[in-house]
Amino acid sequence: MAGRYNGIPLIGLPGNPVSSIVCGHIFMRPALNAMLGFGKSALPRETAILTHDLKSNGPRAHYMRAKFSVIDGTPSCTLFDRQDSSLLSILAQANILMVRDPYDAALKAGDKVEIIRI
Repeated sequence: MAGRYNGIPLIGLPGNPVSSIVCGHIFMRPALNAMLGFGKSALPRETAILTHDLKSNGPRAHYMRAKFSVIDGTPSCTLFDRQDSSLLSILAQANILMVRDPYDAALKAGDKVEIIRI
């Protein structure tokens, strides 16, 4: 949820801890940056090469916890096997979010993907 109450901006976050932290990066960081005068843009997205195959995505966008590394000079993205929104241990190991659009097709190792550094 997002809106204003008596002129005060409000952002409501999900109840699961990982979902709240991810939404904090996606929605709150840009809002705070704008309030602090750092611009009104979303967090920058970069591209990396996926290191493994991935099934197609469902009807909503996903911001999947992943590890960024450079393999043979190529920016690479390796997703964690478990993406459950209660697993803080996985989030603690992640340094990027891989962005998946709704109904994104299956991906193969070597495909380019969008990432957001966290």
